[in-house]
This record gives sequence, C-alpha cells and structure tokens, in this order.
Amino acid sequence: MSSGETREPARSPEQGGTPVAGARRGRPTTSIRMDAALDEAARRLAEGGLVAFPTETVYGLGADAENPDAVARIYAAKGRPSNHPVIVHVAPDAELSYWASSVPPAARALVQAFWPGPLTLILPRAPGISAAVSGGQNSIGLRCPAHPVAQALLGRFAALKGGHGGVAAPSANKFGQVSPTQAAHVRSEFPELGDDALLILEGGPSKVGIESTIVDLSRLDQGVGPVLLRPGHITEDDLAAVLGVMPSMPDRAAPQVSGSLKAHYAPRTPLSLVAREDLPEVLQRLAARGKRIAVAVFAPVPDTPIHGQELVRLKPCAADPAQYASELYALLRELDAEGHDHIILERPPRTRAWQAVNDRLGRAAAAFE
Repeated sequence: MSSGETREPARSPEQGGTPVAGARRGRPTTSIRMDAALDEAARRLAEGGLVAFPTETVYGLGADAENPDAVARIYAAKGRPSNHPVIVHVAPDAELSYWASSVPPAARALVQAFWPGPLTLILPRAPGISAAVSGGQNSIGLRCPAHPVAQALLGRFAALKGGHGGVAAPSANKFGQVSPTQAAHVRSEFPELGDDALLILEGGPSKVGIESTIVDLSRLDQGVGPVLLRPGHITEDDLAAVLGVMPSMPDRAAPQVSGSLKAHYAPRTPLSLVAREDLPEVLQRLAARGKRIAVAVFAPVPDTPIHGQELVRLKPCAADPAQYASELYALLRELDAEGHDHIILERPPRTRAWQAVNDRLGRAAAAFE
C-alpha cells in the first residue's frame, strides 16, 4: 500500500481474530459474552432495530439494508437528510450481484485487492434493493469491513436472512458532526436512545480512524471511468495500481455519497485551519480577546510567547498521515469536551499522502466559515 503499511485481510475468529465465535468449553468469559452480544445484535437487526458496531474506519449505526422502515430509523436518529445515501456493509462471502445489477471486472479487481478493508464501491443498484439506502439514486454503495467484530455480526445477520443480509450503516453520530472511533463516542451521541432502542457493540478504537475511500464504478457502461468520490486510507495510487488508470475527480453527474457535503465532520467548538507561519498572529489575536484556545500542532511545538498564554492549550499531533488520521476524531472530541472557545489545527502538508486528512479537516472547518 502506498501508505507504507502492509494490508492483511482481517482474520475471522476461526482464523485467530478477535474471539467472537460460538461458545465452546474452556473459552474466556469475555468471549462468551461477545457471542451473546453478537447474537442479540443480529436478532435486533433482523427485527428492524438499530445496532452500533465497530469497523476499522469508524463506528457505524446499522440497520437491515432491505428494511426501509429500519433504514428510516437511522435517518431519524442521526437527523440525516433522506436524500443522503448510506453505505451497505456486507460479509466477505457476500454475492455482490444480489445488491448490484452490474459488477464490472474493475469492481471484482478492487474487491480482490482491498476487501475486507476501507473501500466502498458505488455500483448500479439491483432492482430488488430499496432506494432507501441510496437516497433515491439508482446506485448503491457497498463495503466489506475488516474489523472482526463487524465481520462476525455481518455473518450472523446474513445467516438469519438466508445468506444475503446487508447492514446499512453510516457513521454513528448526529449528522454533520465528528464521527465516532470508540464505543463511548457513540453513547455520547445518542443519550436519548436507551439500550432497548440502540445496542452498541464494543470493539476498541477504530484503527484507520477516518471513513472509507469511495470509488464510483456505476457509470462505466456510459463511458465514465472510475471516479474518486471520497479519499481515504486507500489512496489514488493504490487504486491506480489495480485499475491501470488514475481515478478522476467528481463531476456534476457523479452520484451523491456519504461525507460529500462542503461542511461535515465538524465539532461543536469553532474550528480553524492555520498554516504554521500564521499561528503566532492568529493566536495573539484570539488570546488578546480572552478566547480559550486549543491548538493542535506538529512537532516541534512553537515557542512563540503569546499574550494571555494561560488561555492557550498546545497539543502535539502525529506527523505521519496514517497515525494522524487514526487519532483525528478522538482528538477533536477531546478538545470539544474541554470547553474551549476555539480550536486551531495546524494545516497539514498539501500532498497526496495527506489528501484524505485534508478532505476531512477542510469540511470540518467549512462548517464555521
């Protein structure tokens, strides 16, 4: 992978992944408890309920993708516009032709290279699949997550549905806000939903930390090549190495997808992106007005004296784009909860390696422009 990491397919529980498989003698109590939680989660999905679950990108708020009433509960809980599509999560052995009317060779190649993993494919939606998951569009977003808890849940749910179960799941947060990368984040987002209305599966912090890369392959029959609709951990170069062509940028006819609005991923505290050379002036101006400021900067931390410096909190952040992405949403939530008047993030480099991070930060800052 161009990120410098070696991506391995997530192992199933039987292959040595997170212990979530069926109970057997001698297993730890925590594993048995996870079994029960997964069984209950799959049952809730089958009955039209909501389940929040971990993926390697962020935690998702899930419902049965083939139950329009259940999908409507996602939209209602998030306050999400009904024309904003969601992504359908499927198990590793899912038959894509059940969900998509056409699965071109390019899609099969990307699946072979990157699934399970943080890649969503936009394909033509099959006639029998409700438009509730696609915001009324003729396309559908499909992803197979790598997190073992997500895979165990999807496998159990598919078994209850006769082998073709899919879980519609946008990020488990209020619409437009910071995505959750821990179960505690989900709980804080939906205090109005008790355990009977929302079951939350624990799975530890999400390792990737930002939403999946989204590639549109729904218009190949119209002569439109692959289109990168949302950057992510899987980069343009990664995609091009498989496709043999660099994906193009979105055009006006491109399908609408999750996270494509100008303002998104925003904390409640006003946020600005500031270049390092402009930090002293901006900090002095805000501190002089008595503003309590949180500043996330790359090392070395600036040593510039600031008027009213007690009002400024400096927070060092990772200089590696993958690590920065993994920690970003938890950082924003942490700073948001501290009661600052303003959050400033040092603007990352404008390079391909930072494309996905810059996309999320730009949309977060746009909410306050």
